[in-house]
Amino acid sequence: MRVAALYDIHGNLPALDAVLQEIRRAEVDLVVVGGDVVPGPMPLETLEHLRNLPLPAQFIRGNGETAVLDEMAGREPAAVPEPYRPVIRWTARQLYPAYQSLLEGWPKTLSLEISSLGRVLFCHATPRNDTEIFTRLTPDQNLAPVFEGIDAQVVVCGHTHMQFDRMVGRVRVVNAGSVGMPFGQPGAYWLLLGPDLQLRHTRYDYAQAAEQIQATFYPQAQDFAAGNVLEPPSEAEMLKRFAHVELI
Repeated sequence: MRVAALYDIHGNLPALDAVLQEIRRAEVDLVVVGGDVVPGPMPLETLEHLRNLPLPAQFIRGNGETAVLDEMAGREPAAVPEPYRPVIRWTARQLYPAYQSLLEGWPKTLSLEISSLGRVLFCHATPRNDTEIFTRLTPDQNLAPVFEGIDAQVVVCGHTHMQFDRMVGRVRVVNAGSVGMPFGQPGAYWLLLGPDLQLRHTRYDYAQAAEQIQATFYPQAQDFAAGNVLEPPSEAEMLKRFAHVELI
């Protein structure tokens, strides 16, 4: 079985479309969507594309969906900084009421058997919650309590929008990167599993995508186009930022 793991799309439909073209050529059997499909500039269109994929797909929930669900239910989204709350409110207003039950039905983790890789556990941030932060530089001793006792040979995560492939004890931990909001070089990052494991990077027409995003009513459309599509933050910059909030 060949599985494509798509994480942190964040409503970037042009990036998703580019990845889906590569997935078709890769003869993928299953798509795992690892959370944070929303919020983003084209949330409804992105969800519809994923719901109508011509191949099987399974979904897990990210902290972005959790925040949007809180907003849809009339609750104050937890752990959302004030500058990002207009984005959460706008995204919630774009989604039909039926999407509330759809997103609520997404589990927090998913476990699959993939030939040659063994049992693979998919989660958004860590196996225990969808907000914890760690990177390729987080010390092993800080991560050992998170991954000890995990019944899987491989754990696939996202959340920090930067790819890596590292060992934590006996568990291989892989970050799929971000399809729609990468940190590092522009492009859409994702993961192909089976029979081996490949960190993938898909290029697309960034200028055209930026124009599409700028034409939306997304509250941060200009910033998203400039700072997440055309010139994303560097990996070095984000590693420095995350060092202050990573698992300790």
